Amino acid sequence: MDKTFSWSGIQKEAKRVRWPKWRDISTNTAEVLIFTAFFALFFVLCDFAVAYLLRFIGIGV
Repeated sequence: MDKTFSWSGIQKEAKRVRWPKWRDISTNTAEVLIFTAFFALFFVLCDFAVAYLLRFIGIGV
C-alpha cells in the first residue's frame, strides 16, 4: 500500500523539500520591489510624454 497520503508519508515528503533561506527570500523580494518601482516610473513617464505630444499637436485638453 502506498503511504504517500499517510501522516508518516507527508512528514517524509516535507523533509525532502528544499525550503528557501531567508536571504534568498529577502533578495527576491527586493528585486521584485525594485523592478515594480522601475516599471511604474517608466509607465508614468510614458504617459506624461504621450499626453505632452497630444497637447502639442492640439488633440489633448
